[in-house]
Amino acid sequence: MLPRGPEQALPIHFLARLIDWALVVAAAVMIVLVFFNVCAHAAGHDLAQTTEACELLMVWVSFLGGASIIRRGGHMTITEFIDKLNDRQRRGADFVVQLISLVVLWILFWNGLTIVSNNWGNILTVLGIPMAWQYMPLSIGSGTGMVFVAYDLYLILRGKSREDRYGVDE
Repeated sequence: MLPRGPEQALPIHFLARLIDWALVVAAAVMIVLVFFNVCAHAAGHDLAQTTEACELLMVWVSFLGGASIIRRGGHMTITEFIDKLNDRQRRGADFVVQLISLVVLWILFWNGLTIVSNNWGNILTVLGIPMAWQYMPLSIGSGTGMVFVAYDLYLILRGKSREDRYGVDE
């Protein structure tokens, strides 16, 4: 289970809720599209648009989901070493990890922008929309993740413990 999030600054909370709702809507749309495609298959038809639309939505869900999990501090970690640290040392280790994460997210964000700008002229076969829409979640998810990581760095510098930053599961 993911930790329950603490009180957050209003812009961070709003952005996080926006992403969470976008994930819910995208998942609901995928469920409906897959259901209708299964019904179409049962009737001997194929709706290629639903397959390509679900593939597109799955990319969006993957990268927005990554940002959502970053906000919750739920990304996979190996804690054998870090759990042995006292609170001050743990904040220092968290700071270093988040700083590295920020750099990696910046690289993904920047390269994602390049990929998007290079793919406005390439068109998805069935949907007929620019492939840039398929690559856009890389930059949006990474950029949003950077906002959440930067906010976490701010909280670490203010002396907040991991429990204060992410809450604890009860």
